[in-house]
Amino acid sequence: MDSGGETLRATQQPATQTVAINNAADISVISIYFLVVIGVGLWSMRRTNRGTVGGYFLAGRNMVWWPVGASLFASNIGSGHFIGLAGTGAANGLAVAGFEWNALFVVLLLGWVFVPVYLTAGVITMPQYLKKRFGGSRIRFYLTILSLFLYIFTKISVDMFSGAVFIQQALGWNIYLAVIALLVITMIYTVTGGLAALMYTDTVQTFVIITGAFVLMGYAFNEIGGYHGLFEKYMNAIPSLHTSDLYNISSACYTPRPDAFNMFRDPLTGDLPWPALLIGLTIVSCWYWCSDQVIVQRCLAGKNVTHVKAGCILCGYLKFLPMFLMVMPGMISRILYKDEIACVVASECKRICGTEVGCSNIAYPKLVVTLMPNGLRGLMLAVMLAALMSSLASIFNSSSTIFTIDVWTRLRPQAGDRELLIVGRVWILFLVAVSIAWIPVVQAAQGGQLFDYMQSVASYLAPPIAAVFFLALFVKRVNEPGAFWGLIVGLLIGLSRMIPEFVYGTGSCLFPSACPAIICRIHYLYFAIILFLCSCVVVLGVSYCTPPIDEKHLYRLVFSLRHSKEERFDLDAEEDENRRKKAIRQQEAAENGSLEHKMEVHDPAAVEKHSLARRCLDWFCGLSSAAPEVEPNTSEEELVEASKKLTDIEENPLWSTVVNVNAIIMMTFAIFLWAYFA
Repeated sequence: MDSGGETLRATQQPATQTVAINNAADISVISIYFLVVIGVGLWSMRRTNRGTVGGYFLAGRNMVWWPVGASLFASNIGSGHFIGLAGTGAANGLAVAGFEWNALFVVLLLGWVFVPVYLTAGVITMPQYLKKRFGGSRIRFYLTILSLFLYIFTKISVDMFSGAVFIQQALGWNIYLAVIALLVITMIYTVTGGLAALMYTDTVQTFVIITGAFVLMGYAFNEIGGYHGLFEKYMNAIPSLHTSDLYNISSACYTPRPDAFNMFRDPLTGDLPWPALLIGLTIVSCWYWCSDQVIVQRCLAGKNVTHVKAGCILCGYLKFLPMFLMVMPGMISRILYKDEIACVVASECKRICGTEVGCSNIAYPKLVVTLMPNGLRGLMLAVMLAALMSSLASIFNSSSTIFTIDVWTRLRPQAGDRELLIVGRVWILFLVAVSIAWIPVVQAAQGGQLFDYMQSVASYLAPPIAAVFFLALFVKRVNEPGAFWGLIVGLLIGLSRMIPEFVYGTGSCLFPSACPAIICRIHYLYFAIILFLCSCVVVLGVSYCTPPIDEKHLYRLVFSLRHSKEERFDLDAEEDENRRKKAIRQQEAAENGSLEHKMEVHDPAAVEKHSLARRCLDWFCGLSSAAPEVEPNTSEEELVEASKKLTDIEENPLWSTVVNVNAIIMMTFAIFLWAYFA
């Protein structure tokens, strides 16, 4: 317990801390950035109807390709990427960029294969899709709880920690004050504007992220003599202090890897073995890009399938950049500050960055605070804030969607749009509170290479989910018992690896983990392959031993039937109808018990009785000041027409050809880069 306190104090007070951003130029740039983001958020509030569930959670499904693509990129590139990619690049070289370039292919799978089925299914959340596909409630409940757990305790914590690293290096601010300010600003445009506000502000964030990162990259390469200087000097980036009276430090702990400039590494001894990088990473990426609510929700908001595909292509082109904007600058940081970034003596590392296992995570912020002139340092802080805020806002909105649609509607099936919108916003407030409470845990648990931590946790929990979504889409024979037991068995296998690794620790070069080799020495991406295959075997085995789902329940829920015009009879339709009737009876009873109040509500003068503050708050949140019972009448024909629009996946042949050609060009360029750096 005492050592944890020492780590926390050391994290809050790094020995080499200097307040680098404390001048008028930097502060002005940061202030302008915040004003622009808030302004765009407020402007976007007028672009869609925030008073309906579809308007708030799916931006009215009216977004064109460029905010879709920019939002996909900004939601994915959080501050954890700047800290994690640069830190792992500084420690191990170029191979970590494979995580980004692998996504180029998987994001096309999202746009061309998965999204059309999600659209024809007419769903808002991923647990909702599984309920339509398999029936029952246990799979939907399982995925809902697991998703919320992952959002709160992995994604938010990683972003909070990486943001804290940068803030401490650049500002010297009190960590709680800085993070609370970020969360409050993020919360304002997330709570008020919904998905539309997020996607438009994400577009601004993407521009800021790329512009600022390019500027820093230029300064960094100029400092070491250009691209060739990186290749010549990185292999000599060895810390001057690499001996210790307490430990016998191997040269492998402080010498750059001999394969640092290779993307494909030895399948047995490499830190990122090439079969694991190609196959295991693709499995984890399929979960993240094709079935995670944060990503898929942006595509479901697209105006039509062609706009969704074009947005995926834009995101793919942007994913070429992290190699040059984050990984290589991280390697340059090691060259310039080898005694700090590549420190290996435990006491020295703790003095520099507050942790004994290494300081590679400060590689990117170290470049910012030392290389950038006044004003541009403020721009780079804005870049980090943009990455942090866009990622957190995406998580807040998506987890709010899942909680509202998949949890609250089951607890209160009679809830109207107004209640659902209020509940979704209150859930975001709850997430903000949890995020703030989680900060000291993240600080105390820091260490190692952040990006490896992010990917390893996903490798232990995500493959069973990826297996179920993949088989649900392509194998009609898969049924509810098979999917459920595949998820449960996969979770148990994943926990059998994750729990020992957390108990024993992942270890480091200087402090190897005591975890048994048979459990922890298998590379986490190889483990992802094993876990995926085991889950598939269980899903298929149980499905083929139990009755199949009749095809009348599968129209437009599987890829082969996505264009079907047959009427679909949803599984559990009778259960849903009974729940709906029960909700109507409850609502009628409530109305009959308060007839006088209802008459007052229908009086137009009653609306005027609300206080000015109440009416302003309702406008700010996109809620009508009228009572929830007063709703515009919508004809059955209008509802049918709206439903067709939401589930239509027809494309204009010309624009469909344009996006297909662009997809081929992008894949060709990606293959060339993979081969060039292999």
